[in-house]
Amino acid sequence: MKQLTKAEEQVMQILWDINEGIVKDVVDNFGEQKPAYTTVATVFKVLENKGFVTKRKIGNTHLYKALVSKEDYTKLQLSSLLKNYFNGSFPKMATFFARENNLSISELEEMMKITEDELKKDSI
Repeated sequence: MKQLTKAEEQVMQILWDINEGIVKDVVDNFGEQKPAYTTVATVFKVLENKGFVTKRKIGNTHLYKALVSKEDYTKLQLSSLLKNYFNGSFPKMATFFARENNLSISELEEMMKITEDELKKDSI
């Protein structure tokens, strides 16, 4: 799976939120600074070529749907971050984020509890 550019990721985030949509749907879901319709259409062409979306012709427009889930892309990004910046060490990455976000002891304990609960789910 290829990595997305910032523009591609913005379009995918919206598509993941709305499940499927036409170019206008995505443009309408941008904040105050909406990109041009043609810009989003071009991004969709690139995303289709990269295998991230599929399209279906409806009248004179295309309905786009994600082929890659947000969860799968998130896993790829986090794995890449872990490997490239923290030498594959999750404790180093967690320590970095804890320090950068000035987490309290209770927040760290909550993070540990959530992690333990998730690991228990996986072992069932």
